[in-house]
Amino acid sequence: METPQDAAEHPVDREDDEASTEDKDTALDRVILEGRPRLHRSTADLLATGTVAGVEVGFGVLALLTVEHLTGSTLLGALAFSVGLIALRLGHSELFTEGFHIPVMVVAAKEATVAQLLRLWAGTLVGNLAGGWVLAWLVATGLPDLHETAGASAREFTAALDGRAFVLAVLAGGAITLLTRMQQGTEDDVARIVAAVAIAFVIVGTGLLHSVLDTLIIFVALHAQQPGISYGTWLPWFGFVVAGNLVGGLVLTTMLRLIRSRERIEQWRAAADR
Repeated sequence: METPQDAAEHPVDREDDEASTEDKDTALDRVILEGRPRLHRSTADLLATGTVAGVEVGFGVLALLTVEHLTGSTLLGALAFSVGLIALRLGHSELFTEGFHIPVMVVAAKEATVAQLLRLWAGTLVGNLAGGWVLAWLVATGLPDLHETAGASAREFTAALDGRAFVLAVLAGGAITLLTRMQQGTEDDVARIVAAVAIAFVIVGTGLLHSVLDTLIIFVALHAQQPGISYGTWLPWFGFVVAGNLVGGLVLTTMLRLIRSRERIEQWRAAADR
């Protein structure tokens, strides 16, 4: 009997009326096979990968703040920030919010456990924050002209924890998870870069709230000792936005994919139980 692993490695041509189902199954198989190693990394590898991602996103934040400082344009700053998302993809590092799709599919297929998923999320988030904190300190120390720009953005982020802010966080979680799906659906690096630029524009250009990206801007303001910004104002905001990002990533995109691929997932689960 053919297992999902066999199907992923040896796709079989079918009739036209079955082609879309086969393509969907093959895409899911690729997600699981490629995502499984992410949940089985050693703790050291997981933290290192997350830390590198924090540094890479930090360079995107540097580009964003510089362009906003020089032009006053949020939209141009959004395009500049895309360098951070491009670096994440080409550098194969791990952003916390990228774990809302592929790793969840791996767990649903019983190729990893919920405990391993939580470990991935926690380790990646710690690494992202550590790497971003260091890069933010370098930016604040070396580029004092950016202090006021970072402070203004940070105060805007943390001004209110209300329903509107939560919705903005939900949309950001859905958008970054959509980026993961878009990039996973193609092997063309040019297409992946275009997707990164597009989602950077959506998240930053429309003022959505992303837990890691916006935290790095707040860290620059913290290091710069901008008024109204402290770890005490950041931490409640951060927990609030992480919750919204989780809802957006898991409900808006991943849950729908689980429903759409439920039959193939059941095949993976059955194979894991044998």
